[in-house]
Amino acid sequence: MLRYVIRRLIFSVPLLIIASILVFVVVRHVTDPTASLRLNPRATPQDIIRLKHQLGLDRSGYQQYTAWLSHFVRGDWGSSLISSRPVFTDIKQALGNSIILGLAGVIISLIIGVAIGTLSALRQYSKFDNIATGGAFLGLSMPNFWFALLLQVFFGLYLTRWLNSGSPIFYTAGMTSPGTVGFDLVDRLRHLVLPATVLAVQIIAIYSRLMRASMLDVMHADYIRTARAKGLRERRVVINHGMRNALIPITTQLGLDLGSIAGGLIITESIFQWPGMGRFFIDAINNGDYPQLLPWTMVVVFSVIVFNLLVDIAYAVLDPRIRYA
Repeated sequence: MLRYVIRRLIFSVPLLIIASILVFVVVRHVTDPTASLRLNPRATPQDIIRLKHQLGLDRSGYQQYTAWLSHFVRGDWGSSLISSRPVFTDIKQALGNSIILGLAGVIISLIIGVAIGTLSALRQYSKFDNIATGGAFLGLSMPNFWFALLLQVFFGLYLTRWLNSGSPIFYTAGMTSPGTVGFDLVDRLRHLVLPATVLAVQIIAIYSRLMRASMLDVMHADYIRTARAKGLRERRVVINHGMRNALIPITTQLGLDLGSIAGGLIITESIFQWPGMGRFFIDAINNGDYPQLLPWTMVVVFSVIVFNLLVDIAYAVLDPRIRYA
């Protein structure tokens, strides 16, 4: 296992280099750092040339790439063209906010989805199974933006009006209330509930369907019949022998969901104005702020590679028959 992990880490280095080249070429061709200066009627051609020289845009593509990569590896990610703030600081803050929202949604989805999928498989074609199947299809077909707006209208307007409350039970925008000093857990949870719910709806549907299908296959396997023939309790058969093997497909989807958190939850974060990586990306792309776009993309690529490796390792933990040379 250790040899496999080391080999995968070594193979990830050229993959990251290739990804960085593609990212650098694409981002530099779709953004124009001098666009804002060109819109200024007082800007002269000499001002534009001076700005290009400051940004290193007057050098060859190879020189620009190697200079950017060397600074990126050292942790010097430059400053935003718009705010002049250090990009590393902004991305670190945005990534932390996305992790809070993403983990909340994924953990809730994993617990509820696995439970619903397991019960549906054990009670196949029952009323609970039919309701869970219908709810899963509803969750999969429901657009995130529509459900988010629906929750905002209900909790922000109607429920507040019905309760004659000065503030909603769950806030519909932002991460903290204006004037909040320090960390307030209750206030943070009131801001977190609605976006986490929107994020969890579709993921619960996916996990429950995957778990149900996987459990149905596992519970009809020969080793399950052997375990029952040995006189093991049904609870132990289901949990130790059934669920453990049925969790392998869920592990794959879980790795993809956790890896995508670094990319931000663009729709959810935009609607609820959550200051995470998704909103960070939208602002950077709208402003043509390539010093922000390049590190953002590299963080996302690195996250996907790492979580894919963790998923492969988790396979061997869940199923002892899986071994890596």
